[in-house]
Amino acid sequence: MPQFRYQARSAAGDLLEGSMEAVSSAMVADQLLANGSTPVRITEESDKGSGISVLSWQFGGRRIDPEDLILFCRQMYSLTKAGVPLLRALRGMTESACKPIMAETLQAVLDDLEGGRDLSGALRRHPRIFPPLVVNMIQVGESSGRLDESFNEVATYLTREKQTADQIKAALRYPSFVVTAIAIAIVIITLFVIPAFEKLFRSQGAQLPLPTRIILGLSNFAVSWWWAILLALVAVFFSWRAWIRTEQGALIWDRFKLRLPVVGSIIHRAILVRFARGFAMGYGAGVPLIQSLALTAQAVGNSYVQQRLGKLRRGVEHGDTLTRSAAASEMFTPLVLQMLAVGEETGSVDTMLLEVGDFYEREIEYDISRLSSAIEPILIVIIGAMVLVLALGVFLPMWNMASVMRGG
Repeated sequence: MPQFRYQARSAAGDLLEGSMEAVSSAMVADQLLANGSTPVRITEESDKGSGISVLSWQFGGRRIDPEDLILFCRQMYSLTKAGVPLLRALRGMTESACKPIMAETLQAVLDDLEGGRDLSGALRRHPRIFPPLVVNMIQVGESSGRLDESFNEVATYLTREKQTADQIKAALRYPSFVVTAIAIAIVIITLFVIPAFEKLFRSQGAQLPLPTRIILGLSNFAVSWWWAILLALVAVFFSWRAWIRTEQGALIWDRFKLRLPVVGSIIHRAILVRFARGFAMGYGAGVPLIQSLALTAQAVGNSYVQQRLGKLRRGVEHGDTLTRSAAASEMFTPLVLQMLAVGEETGSVDTMLLEVGDFYEREIEYDISRLSSAIEPILIVIIGAMVLVLALGVFLPMWNMASVMRGG
């Protein structure tokens, strides 16, 4: 997402300056208004001026691993809970960091803190080290005065995300192996076996079937123009990367991910778990409802869902109930909406949202456990298509060869 530089006036009239990552300038304005500030100027800045740390690459391009962030958050939780001052805690973390990239980044954060920035603002200057989700959850902790719990929530969330990603990778390992093996077989047959049939057929004076001629044409094109295909793939990749960084591209891509077969539903519910837990943490700590909605909407990590949750917040701002606004956002299931209604009636919205997070989390774990069986029908279709290509490309020439031999 793009980075925006802003100037705003606080409720006391003080001039505030900083930068924020968001889908659009309107989102930045909403965030500032939710924090009680009045936007004065908002401009998009380039990567060179955004304060992005160049320390996010090490040893030929290796990024900070999720385990590094989990360790950082757990250590910060222990230190802040023990009452260690923030500057002293970060100084100790800087000295004990195992990776030079982390040590130098934390030193930059420490310098920003000593220069007057708040912690979330200092971390936000290094988005390739500290993702926006992590920064926004820490900002919720700063706003609620529960920074230690915020670090604990972030560490727990990152641990669950890693476990979920590992489970999905494990479930996809076998289908990926099967599809890759068949694809390699098709490439070998196309490049080596079918051309041999072509020579044999020409020696017999026969003509190859149309499907085989099409496959041969594709094979010859790939052999002759491999460099052009490679350049085109590289160009498409970088164009796609640039496109998803635009406002419209991010919205379309994030919406597409939610509509993927099988895994789209899992991604959607994992995002809502982030929202439910982040909102419950902020609202339960006394952060105003509108501000809690704004902060946690920024923390979901999906532009499309963030836009829909912005609609939820605007509905509440206009005087609608949280339940009706949530229903209008089209992001929640009827069961969750019923739980929200009960929470509004009993004055325990944060508790109900924690229940929502637990409910979605159980569903995610169940769906991941049966992900392999859910993918099997799709895998069968893919394998069937590949086998059909093999049959058309290989067996038709063999049958024609038998006809030629009998005719001879």
